[in-house]
Amino acid sequence: MHCGLLYSAGKDSTLAALLLEDFYDVTLVSGTFGVVDPDPAREAAESVGFDHETVDLDPAVAREAVERMYDDGYPRNGIQRVHEHAVERVAEGEWTESLDAVADGTRRDDRVPTVDRPLAQSVEDRFGVAYLAPLAGVGRGAIDAMAAQSLDVETGPSAEIPKADYEVELRALLVEEYGEGAVDEVFPDHIQSRVRGRSE
Repeated sequence: MHCGLLYSAGKDSTLAALLLEDFYDVTLVSGTFGVVDPDPAREAAESVGFDHETVDLDPAVAREAVERMYDDGYPRNGIQRVHEHAVERVAEGEWTESLDAVADGTRRDDRVPTVDRPLAQSVEDRFGVAYLAPLAGVGRGAIDAMAAQSLDVETGPSAEIPKADYEVELRALLVEEYGEGAVDEVFPDHIQSRVRGRSE
Protein backbone atom coordinates (compact mmCIF):
# COMPACT_ATOMS: atom_id res chain seq x y z
CA MET A 1 0.00 0.00 0.00
CA HIS A 2 1.19 3.50 -0.84
CA CYS A 3 0.89 6.54 1.45
CA GLY A 4 1.71 10.14 0.61
CA LEU A 5 2.62 11.99 3.79
CA LEU A 6 2.74 15.79 3.87
CA TYR A 7 6.30 16.63 4.81
CA SER A 8 7.95 19.73 6.24
CA ALA A 9 11.32 18.20 7.23
CA GLY A 10 10.40 18.57 10.91
CA LYS A 11 10.24 15.95 13.62
CA ASP A 12 6.44 15.58 13.70
CA SER A 13 6.01 14.64 10.05
CA THR A 14 9.14 12.47 10.20
CA LEU A 15 7.85 10.58 13.25
CA ALA A 16 4.53 10.07 11.46
CA ALA A 17 6.45 8.47 8.58
CA LEU A 18 8.35 6.17 10.97
CA LEU A 19 5.07 5.03 12.54
CA LEU A 20 3.58 4.23 9.12
CA GLU A 21 6.56 2.61 7.40
CA ASP A 22 5.77 -0.91 8.61
CA PHE A 23 2.35 -0.72 6.96
CA TYR A 24 2.81 1.52 3.90
CA ASP A 25 5.28 2.38 1.22
CA VAL A 26 5.61 5.99 2.42
CA THR A 27 6.51 8.85 0.11
CA LEU A 28 7.15 12.18 1.83
CA VAL A 29 5.44 14.97 -0.11
CA SER A 30 6.04 18.70 0.25
CA GLY A 31 3.43 21.10 -1.05
CA THR A 32 4.93 24.17 -2.68
CA PHE A 33 3.82 27.46 -4.16
CA GLY A 34 7.15 27.65 -6.00
CA VAL A 35 8.44 30.41 -3.73
CA VAL A 36 11.30 28.64 -1.94
CA ASP A 37 13.59 25.75 -2.73
CA PRO A 38 12.23 22.36 -1.55
CA ASP A 39 15.77 20.97 -1.11
CA PRO A 40 15.75 21.10 2.74
CA ALA A 41 12.76 18.71 2.79
CA ARG A 42 14.27 16.49 0.11
CA GLU A 43 17.54 16.30 2.04
CA ALA A 44 15.74 15.51 5.31
CA ALA A 45 13.65 12.80 3.62
CA GLU A 46 16.75 11.20 2.14
CA SER A 47 18.53 11.34 5.51
CA VAL A 48 15.83 9.11 7.05
CA GLY A 49 15.49 6.82 4.02
CA PHE A 50 12.24 7.93 2.37
CA ASP A 51 11.42 8.98 -1.18
CA HIS A 52 10.42 12.61 -1.59
CA GLU A 53 8.12 14.39 -4.04
CA THR A 54 6.80 17.92 -4.39
CA VAL A 55 3.22 18.86 -5.26
CA ASP A 56 2.31 22.25 -6.72
CA LEU A 57 -0.20 24.20 -4.67
CA ASP A 58 -2.55 26.82 -6.08
CA PRO A 59 -1.00 30.33 -5.89
CA ALA A 60 -4.50 31.76 -5.38
CA VAL A 61 -4.68 29.85 -2.08
CA ALA A 62 -1.37 31.39 -1.04
CA ARG A 63 -2.60 34.90 -1.84
CA GLU A 64 -5.83 34.29 0.07
CA ALA A 65 -3.90 32.90 3.06
CA VAL A 66 -1.40 35.77 3.16
CA GLU A 67 -4.17 38.37 2.99
CA ARG A 68 -6.08 36.60 5.75
CA MET A 69 -3.02 36.36 8.00
CA TYR A 70 -2.17 40.01 7.50
CA ASP A 71 -5.74 41.13 8.18
CA ASP A 72 -6.01 38.86 11.23
CA GLY A 73 -2.60 39.81 12.61
CA TYR A 74 -1.82 36.15 13.30
CA PRO A 75 -1.12 33.12 11.09
CA ARG A 76 -3.63 30.52 12.32
CA ASN A 77 -6.42 30.82 9.76
CA GLY A 78 -4.07 31.24 6.81
CA ILE A 79 -1.99 28.20 7.71
CA GLN A 80 -5.14 26.15 8.26
CA ARG A 81 -6.44 27.06 4.81
CA VAL A 82 -3.16 26.10 3.15
CA HIS A 83 -2.92 22.80 5.02
CA GLU A 84 -6.43 21.75 4.01
CA HIS A 85 -5.59 22.59 0.39
CA ALA A 86 -2.31 20.63 0.61
CA VAL A 87 -4.04 17.54 2.03
CA GLU A 88 -6.48 17.62 -0.88
CA ARG A 89 -3.70 18.11 -3.47
CA VAL A 90 -1.73 15.14 -2.14
CA ALA A 91 -4.90 13.03 -1.95
CA GLU A 92 -5.72 13.79 -5.60
CA GLY A 93 -2.69 11.68 -6.41
CA GLU A 94 -1.68 13.38 -9.65
CA TRP A 95 1.98 12.99 -8.59
CA THR A 96 1.83 9.18 -8.45
CA GLU A 97 0.29 6.23 -10.27
CA SER A 98 -1.28 4.79 -7.12
CA LEU A 99 -2.20 6.10 -3.70
CA ASP A 100 -4.03 4.32 -0.90
CA ALA A 101 -3.64 6.88 1.87
CA VAL A 102 -2.74 10.48 2.58
CA ALA A 103 -1.25 11.42 5.96
CA ASP A 104 0.21 14.30 7.92
CA GLY A 105 2.11 14.91 11.13
CA THR A 106 -0.60 16.81 13.00
CA ARG A 107 -0.55 16.02 16.71
CA ARG A 108 -3.04 16.12 19.57
CA ASP A 109 -2.16 19.56 20.92
CA ASP A 110 -1.74 21.40 17.61
CA ARG A 111 -3.92 24.46 17.31
CA VAL A 112 -3.12 24.55 13.60
CA PRO A 113 -2.97 22.91 11.31
CA THR A 114 -5.58 20.28 12.02
CA VAL A 115 -7.86 18.10 9.94
CA ASP A 116 -11.27 17.73 11.51
CA ARG A 117 -13.48 14.69 11.07
CA PRO A 118 -15.74 16.19 8.35
CA LEU A 119 -12.76 17.17 6.20
CA ALA A 120 -11.08 13.78 6.71
CA GLN A 121 -14.28 12.01 5.67
CA SER A 122 -14.69 14.32 2.68
CA VAL A 123 -11.13 13.63 1.50
CA GLU A 124 -11.68 9.88 1.83
CA ASP A 125 -15.00 10.00 -0.02
CA ARG A 126 -13.86 12.30 -2.85
CA PHE A 127 -10.45 10.80 -3.55
CA GLY A 128 -10.86 7.16 -2.54
CA VAL A 129 -7.96 7.19 -0.07
CA ALA A 130 -7.64 6.77 3.68
CA TYR A 131 -6.72 9.86 5.70
CA LEU A 132 -4.16 9.06 8.43
CA ALA A 133 -2.91 11.19 11.32
CA PRO A 134 -0.70 8.81 13.32
CA LEU A 135 0.21 11.48 15.89
CA ALA A 136 -3.35 12.75 16.46
CA GLY A 137 -3.51 11.21 19.93
CA VAL A 138 0.05 12.07 20.93
CA GLY A 139 1.11 15.12 22.95
CA ARG A 140 4.24 17.23 22.65
CA GLY A 141 6.09 15.58 25.55
CA ALA A 142 5.74 12.09 24.10
CA ILE A 143 6.69 13.31 20.64
CA ASP A 144 9.82 14.98 22.02
CA ALA A 145 10.76 11.74 23.78
CA MET A 146 10.21 9.62 20.66
CA ALA A 147 12.18 12.08 18.53
CA ALA A 148 15.06 12.11 21.02
CA GLN A 149 15.21 8.32 20.86
CA SER A 150 14.92 7.88 17.10
CA LEU A 151 15.98 11.05 15.26
CA ASP A 152 18.86 13.50 14.95
CA VAL A 153 17.03 16.83 15.11
CA GLU A 154 18.20 20.42 14.70
CA THR A 155 16.08 23.06 16.45
CA GLY A 156 16.05 26.83 16.48
CA PRO A 157 14.03 29.96 15.72
CA SER A 158 11.73 29.59 12.72
CA ALA A 159 13.59 32.10 10.57
CA GLU A 160 16.92 30.28 11.06
CA ILE A 161 15.99 26.63 10.44
CA PRO A 162 16.13 25.61 6.76
CA LYS A 163 12.83 23.92 5.96
CA ALA A 164 10.53 23.54 3.00
CA ASP A 165 7.08 23.89 4.47
CA TYR A 166 4.37 26.36 3.65
CA GLU A 167 5.19 28.55 6.64
CA VAL A 168 8.52 29.40 4.99
CA GLU A 169 6.74 30.28 1.76
CA LEU A 170 4.00 32.25 3.51
CA ARG A 171 6.64 34.28 5.34
CA ALA A 172 8.33 35.08 2.02
CA LEU A 173 5.01 36.05 0.43
CA LEU A 174 4.13 38.27 3.39
CA VAL A 175 7.37 40.19 2.89
CA GLU A 176 6.75 40.44 -0.85
CA GLU A 177 3.20 41.74 -0.39
CA TYR A 178 3.40 43.81 2.80
CA GLY A 179 7.09 44.50 3.51
CA GLU A 180 9.79 43.22 5.87
CA GLY A 181 7.93 44.12 9.07
CA ALA A 182 4.85 42.05 8.20
CA VAL A 183 6.38 38.74 9.31
CA ASP A 184 7.10 40.04 12.82
CA GLU A 185 3.59 41.48 13.01
CA VAL A 186 1.93 38.19 12.02
CA PHE A 187 4.14 35.36 13.28
CA PRO A 188 5.01 34.99 16.96
CA ASP A 189 8.51 33.82 17.81
CA HIS A 190 8.62 30.03 17.98
CA ILE A 191 11.01 27.13 17.67
CA GLN A 192 11.07 24.86 14.63
CA SER A 193 12.76 21.54 14.03
CA ARG A 194 14.53 19.99 11.05
CA VAL A 195 15.49 16.35 10.90
CA ARG A 196 19.08 15.51 9.93
CA GLY A 197 18.78 11.72 10.07
CA ARG A 198 17.91 8.72 12.20
CA SER A 199 19.70 8.24 15.50
CA GLU A 200 22.64 5.87 15.34
